[in-house]
Amino acid sequence: MPAPFHASAPAVLGTVLAFFVAAAGALARGEEGDLGTDRDAFTPSTHTVAPGVLLHEASYVYIDNLAGRPTNNYPEWLLRIGATDWLEWRFGVNYGVGSQGNVVTSVEVGEGTLDGSTLYETSILYGLKVNVTAQQGWRPESCFILEATTPAYGDVFGTSPVATYVAGWELANGWRLDGAIRYAYAEGFVDWFSRWTPSAVLRVPLTDRWEVHAEWFGSSTAGLSDNTSRPFFSPGTHYMVTKNMEIGLRVGWGLTDEAAPFFSDAGLGWRW
Repeated sequence: MPAPFHASAPAVLGTVLAFFVAAAGALARGEEGDLGTDRDAFTPSTHTVAPGVLLHEASYVYIDNLAGRPTNNYPEWLLRIGATDWLEWRFGVNYGVGSQGNVVTSVEVGEGTLDGSTLYETSILYGLKVNVTAQQGWRPESCFILEATTPAYGDVFGTSPVATYVAGWELANGWRLDGAIRYAYAEGFVDWFSRWTPSAVLRVPLTDRWEVHAEWFGSSTAGLSDNTSRPFFSPGTHYMVTKNMEIGLRVGWGLTDEAAPFFSDAGLGWRW
């Protein structure tokens, strides 16, 4: 079994900041735009990828757990392939090591225990995303995501189906309010269980390239011998380096004794 990677929160944030400085310096001559990445926040985008377009998304996530080693997830790589005006295909891979599972990103893995035991998992993701409605008056723009994750290595091996509905409104001055509800049926160490994850995010553009957001999301399980409820508050930002490349950072803090005290998520989106 591979040895888990361990890093302190200051070291992780230092690495994240160094990454952003280097990327911005190397690609300073950018153009404005917004890719509509799903990794920009916990709440996915309400947009699908245009036909014939490829959108790559990747992240490194650090979770400072309550007990045991921190969780490290990488590369959280997701390839979104535009099929039609309303449909995209989705494929991805991820490796996660740590404890207490991974409840702060869009990647579903098995649920760890609160006793500090270590969870290892390499998984593949596959699925689709479809447009459901366009914004009209009070009716929101919305999408539906249907995915499955299959572990290729780890402590549990059951394929987990995941369904997400996301809806949002474009507000005045480019502000945007989005909300989502995600349901996953996952395998634990003893039995299968359900995980419900609601979320809401307010996005505010500061310039043509730079956006900030504030988000609340929470994860609640049902069917475990020791069910958990883990809400988080998470601010974040992204910057369009070019019209086809976005870099972003979000951090968050748990709001209850069961939630991880801190996490950070640094990543990028790259459109072909």
